[in-house]
Amino acid sequence: MAGINIPGVTNQYNTNETVEKLMKIERIPLTREQNALESLKTEKDAWRDLNSKLSSLRDNSKTLYSFENPFNNKITSSTEEYAITADANRSASIQSFKIDVIQPATPDRFLSSELDSDYKVQEGTFTFKAGEKQLSFKWKGGSLKDFANAINKRGNNIIKASIIGASEGKKTLLIEAVKTGKENRLIFEDDAYKMAFDIKMIDKIKSKAVEFADEQKQILPVNKIEYEEPSYMPKLSLTNIKFNEEDKTVRVEPRGAYQVKIPEKILSDSNIHIQFSITPENTEDITSGINEKLMQPELPSAGNAEFEGIIVNNSLSDVNMNLPPVPPEPLSPVTENQIVFAVMEDGTEKPVEVKDLFSIKENDSETSNLNNSKYVDINLSEYKGIKSIAIRNTNTGTAFTISDFSALNPVQDLGYGPVNPVSVADDAIIKYEGITISRSSNKIDDVVPEITLNLHDKTEKTATISVKPDKESSKNTIIEFVGKYNQAIAELNILSQKKPEIIQELNYLTKEEQEQEEKKLGIFQSDFSLTNIKSNMASIISQNYVFSDTAKITMLSQIGIATNAGGFSGGYSQSKLRGYLEIDEKKLDAALDSNMDDIRQLFGYDTDGDLIIDSGIAYRLDKQISAYTQTGGILSLKTSTLDSKIKSSEQKISKLETQMNNKEAQLRSKYSQMEGSLNSLEAQQNTISNFTKQQNNKQ
Repeated sequence: MAGINIPGVTNQYNTNETVEKLMKIERIPLTREQNALESLKTEKDAWRDLNSKLSSLRDNSKTLYSFENPFNNKITSSTEEYAITADANRSASIQSFKIDVIQPATPDRFLSSELDSDYKVQEGTFTFKAGEKQLSFKWKGGSLKDFANAINKRGNNIIKASIIGASEGKKTLLIEAVKTGKENRLIFEDDAYKMAFDIKMIDKIKSKAVEFADEQKQILPVNKIEYEEPSYMPKLSLTNIKFNEEDKTVRVEPRGAYQVKIPEKILSDSNIHIQFSITPENTEDITSGINEKLMQPELPSAGNAEFEGIIVNNSLSDVNMNLPPVPPEPLSPVTENQIVFAVMEDGTEKPVEVKDLFSIKENDSETSNLNNSKYVDINLSEYKGIKSIAIRNTNTGTAFTISDFSALNPVQDLGYGPVNPVSVADDAIIKYEGITISRSSNKIDDVVPEITLNLHDKTEKTATISVKPDKESSKNTIIEFVGKYNQAIAELNILSQKKPEIIQELNYLTKEEQEQEEKKLGIFQSDFSLTNIKSNMASIISQNYVFSDTAKITMLSQIGIATNAGGFSGGYSQSKLRGYLEIDEKKLDAALDSNMDDIRQLFGYDTDGDLIIDSGIAYRLDKQISAYTQTGGILSLKTSTLDSKIKSSEQKISKLETQMNNKEAQLRSKYSQMEGSLNSLEAQQNTISNFTKQQNNKQ
């Protein structure tokens, strides 16, 4: 008895092979179209690779004649590179000059005394200045490390801070200005000033400020200003002013006032600050004495006489004392903190802020008595039109001692200095061709035209700076140009000729790259556009360019670059006839040494004097290749045509694949039915055969 046969699963009658053979014939159009699509894609890749090679050559050609061409590059050398180097712009002249570095510019770098590792910086407003820039921030208090991080986070190229380990368990704080030069001195203000004193980063030094005590001797009456006060209050007067010759101070008693004219030499500099201190002193209030005089006198009684029991009263005095009918209100003591005013040219006065002055050093004899003092800082730039300073003591129970006035530029004279200076802000000083020059920066670009000097250290002996053409940069760019040109020619040869040796000659290709190139070999043999561009490129390379009557180099071969630069000394070689360029490096070096300008113009020059490059090897190659590689160019049209064909082929393949799937399904269905019918007949045959055998056995 035959085994069970499931139609479509078993392959008793080889229906699967039959269907496959039939479908192979049916798939011939699909296979043909798939091969055609693969060929179209290969062609597109080939055009795209050629476009890449030509575009790369075009870009390199542009660098040889554009404004950024390497022939204008300059290099510099210094005989004392440890102390000074230089950077030359493309417009710098070929030259050499001598420089002495007296000193490089330095920044302010202040180091604190040794502090405990757990030292805490108290809260406050910390302000740091360096030149015209300022950093100010509020600090809630915290560790030294966190404080340094807060400065660095907000530094903004103004200042920076770092923590330096000192002895065991001790640390120091380094604060430094980022920029160099005297004009960028590090200035501490607000709580930064106090902190710097506390950690002994800075200390008080005698100011170099200009004092104008002579002018202060010439005290002048203040302008008449009416105050709303009783008429019997003493007027502000010079009589209550006393100048002390010994310490050059002025004592202003209650109700004293005066003004000091600011010298013209000080007013001429708006950066000047006028500074002085004010020390208050409580005195007996003058209002008590005045009030006593203002009271109505108590007259004694007229008296009487008595004689033998008879009393005779005296008559009251009829003397007229001119007393007011009603006694005046007693004067109240006056307390006023605003005593300093800026007197302007138009006669008006502006109040000037008076600040608290804290004790800088507890044991400093010069400042220990200033705990109760105030100080004044008048920035002339904030008081346009100021002509003098007025002191008005309207108080009745306070006298003031005014110190001598000092005029100084805070950037140049701070009145304090570093205790442990790592470096102090100072300008760079150089001597250029015997001329002494100072600058705030170590990068000096305004001494030698088109050259930036970089100062590093003091020179031990005079440095010679030389400026020369950058021959190496020019040489490398030319070599790169030759390489790009040969790559483009190689691609053109591969696409237009079906010669395997073309690929074998390209020993710089990897095995994988060779296999890829073999797929494209001779793919465009009949396309004349490739022959044309190769011919045009060869013509441009070999042409003679006479850009000047005095030019010594007018051809590429004259600088050692040609299709046979090395000659045929090694015998005949077919590869030398394929259009590749060769380089005679010695000849190229010699040409670059002696005729750099001619080489520059060989690659690109102006023929009509309009200052626009319009001829030369690199220029003409650029224009020739542009016709192929630009948007809408020859290669772009070819790839766009292929894109349309590829799209159409993909649609056709999709349609054929659907048809093949349907056809295969139909064949399998029919052959499955046929196989099922045959299996059914075979089963019937087996049943009849078995029945016959059973009947024969019974007999």
